[in-house]
Amino acid sequence: MGWTPDFANQAANGDLTVGIIGLGYVGLPTAIGFHDAGFTVWGVDISQRTVDMVKRGENPTGDPDVNDIIPAPGTERWNITTSTAEAVPHCDVVLVTVPTPVTEDLKPDLSYVQKAGRAVFESLNKGSRTVVVLESTVYPGVTAQTWLPEIEEIGLEIGVDVEIAYCPERFNPGDPAHGVRQVARVIGCYNPEVGAGLVGLYSRLTTEDVRYVGKLEVAEASKVIENVQRDINIALVNELARIFPVMGVDVEDVLSAAATKWNFHRYTPGVGVGGHCIPVDPYYMIQRAADVGVPAELITAARAVNRTMPIHVAGVLNEMLYKAGVPSGEGKVLLLGWSYKAEVGDPRETPAEPLSEALQSKDISVAAYDPHLDARDFPEGIEVVTDIDSAKGYDLAVLVTAHEACKVIDWAGLATRMRNPIIYDGRRVLDLDDLEENGWQTHAVGRP
Repeated sequence: MGWTPDFANQAANGDLTVGIIGLGYVGLPTAIGFHDAGFTVWGVDISQRTVDMVKRGENPTGDPDVNDIIPAPGTERWNITTSTAEAVPHCDVVLVTVPTPVTEDLKPDLSYVQKAGRAVFESLNKGSRTVVVLESTVYPGVTAQTWLPEIEEIGLEIGVDVEIAYCPERFNPGDPAHGVRQVARVIGCYNPEVGAGLVGLYSRLTTEDVRYVGKLEVAEASKVIENVQRDINIALVNELARIFPVMGVDVEDVLSAAATKWNFHRYTPGVGVGGHCIPVDPYYMIQRAADVGVPAELITAARAVNRTMPIHVAGVLNEMLYKAGVPSGEGKVLLLGWSYKAEVGDPRETPAEPLSEALQSKDISVAAYDPHLDARDFPEGIEVVTDIDSAKGYDLAVLVTAHEACKVIDWAGLATRMRNPIIYDGRRVLDLDDLEENGWQTHAVGRP
């Protein structure tokens, strides 16, 4: 069990047992990927509902790409349980893919990493040299700072009982071109031999490049800055989307013109940034920078722009209702799409929620339509529209999530049922000229 000098050959032949702790939108596709690559897999999740669904071959994640690829009940090499203690002793390698959110005061919440790690370390066999790999997004230093004290307290020894490494997930839900089997991976590990062995393991999982990048902190930092960079780039266009309309200029016209230069990287403004990475990971980098006494001024400023974008948009929508003559306290807004990303049924960290809260704070009623979600996925106080063809009586429709179902609506029919046929394209994906021909008064983020 665990690390041996023959680890790379065993990985190449699929002769290893891989454990996955956490069967969420990253862990479940990862488990399926390793199973498809020929490995024996033990999947663990603390949610009985999740485990029961996976055992039945059902998808608990909300990512439609997972719907038809979960192994059927009774499939060989496929073991699913709620018990870490049951699974870990069977495993040569254990991958931890638990959430790393932020607290209400925007500080990193590492409790899931700490608890999952401890449960794994308490369950492994002494002398097994089990390789435990963290895949969750963290700031540089977390793997060692969080896990080494647990290992020492339990009485385990690195190099004898356990090895630790870090390999950040890069899975993109709802994007079949960048699933767990199509993305490059990087591995950080203090022991280069273990790192090289893990390169062999992950090379069986993905068709793209896998490389050992040195110590844990290098791999940890690489994951954080991938998303920090995107947050900064999106913040730039979101800020421009606030500035240019005041000048009478459409930000999309400006971006299209700038994109004619070969080295311009184009991003699109929106009502807000959602998901489990971009709105969260920068806070991990901000915290770590503060810990070492270096201010992360650019990262902090970018995060502030994107975090407040839903509030800005709510102010714009409120002004539109006022100009349309809708009395204060009587406005009704219909949000088209609620989940954080197109074609994904996941409402967590969605910008729709702060947008709706900001609208409700202005005494504006909010309804939402999202065919990828169930009624229980919406917060209290939101009117859930299940049939868009029966929606009526609203003053303003806002495209929040660019689901295909939210873009190909019978726009002419909906316009006749609106109290005020006003549309706001919060993703800049609609044909506004066509909408105007169908009776809509059109507006869009970044447009005068």
